[in-house]
Amino acid sequence: MSKKATFRYFIIHKPFRVLSQFTHEDGNPGLGSIFKLPKDVYPVGRLDLDSEGLLLLTNDRSLNHQLLHPKFKHRRTYWAEVDGVPDQDALDNFERGLQIKAKGKSYFTEPANIRLLNAVHLAEREPAVNRVKHPVTTWVEINLIEGKNRQVRKMTAAIGHPTLRLIRIGIESLKLGELISGGIQELAEEAVYHKLGIKRKPFLRKGLRK
Repeated sequence: MSKKATFRYFIIHKPFRVLSQFTHEDGNPGLGSIFKLPKDVYPVGRLDLDSEGLLLLTNDRSLNHQLLHPKFKHRRTYWAEVDGVPDQDALDNFERGLQIKAKGKSYFTEPANIRLLNAVHLAEREPAVNRVKHPVTTWVEINLIEGKNRQVRKMTAAIGHPTLRLIRIGIESLKLGELISGGIQELAEEAVYHKLGIKRKPFLRKGLRK
């Protein structure tokens, strides 16, 4: 009788300028330089080198498929600090959808949600946003149901307010919460599936990643 697989689930707060992989590359540190995790655990999806925030890691391959496949359309929530102050027309354009480039081709984004945030209390990243070059900035909260490469940055640039700092704070009801940059938390399987709104599919449970 084969040994029953043990799945483990971690959320981390990925710092700025850290790769969403365990190894270093091109002089940039990987997750392995900060986090000590089981060898069979890998990130589900990724965050860009210059993005921060919530990253889920697990050895549960069925969860990887159900969370990343475009047909499932899971809601991702971001806080973005953008240059300048978007007016209502810019916000409306963002929500209706925008023409951006995806894999070198023209792509029209699906409807999204964006709102201005009155106050965001976050520790400054290292290195900090250049406040001399960008004296006026605004924090916005963005909800997307798709995840094209650098999509948030392309969308805010398309409305004339480039993103200066980007933090993913949630995937569905799975939240970053009070986890500080460089922080890690292990979660129970039931809690992860519940917060992501995903039902376990027994036939996809294939065991540990080799």
